[in-house]
Amino acid sequence: MRPALLSDINALATLELNFPSDRLSARSFRHLLTRGHAEVLVSQQGADITGNIVVLYRRNCTHARLYSLVVHPQHQQRGIARTLLNAAEQAAGNKNCRTIGLEVRPDNEAALRLYQKMGYSVTARIPAFYEDGAPALRLRKNIAS
Repeated sequence: MRPALLSDINALATLELNFPSDRLSARSFRHLLTRGHAEVLVSQQGADITGNIVVLYRRNCTHARLYSLVVHPQHQQRGIARTLLNAAEQAAGNKNCRTIGLEVRPDNEAALRLYQKMGYSVTARIPAFYEDGAPALRLRKNIAS
């Protein structure tokens, strides 16, 4: 687990191709890494990036937003998503965030199960949230100690 580097941008954009919709582009990753109020963490095995997580922050705000979590299909079911999520929560806590939230597709059952096992609770259902018109579930977790 490590912070993403500018040299990771192409690998991150390629990894996003495994995400069903609303993918981050190389340009978006460049912005997040250079000017965004964000943290991008990667999981790496050898030379390959196996997963990434993006957390967004707002100035003077105690709430972080988990924006994206992707694990390459060949590396799923190995605890990478859980490890990335733990690292993101710790990073948000280090920035004095008290809560972390996210949106997830209701049909992404594996992600929804992971988030609920990790202590996230559904707080709302948002119609037509994704670019394909699919709804989202909004989840939130208190990370303050």
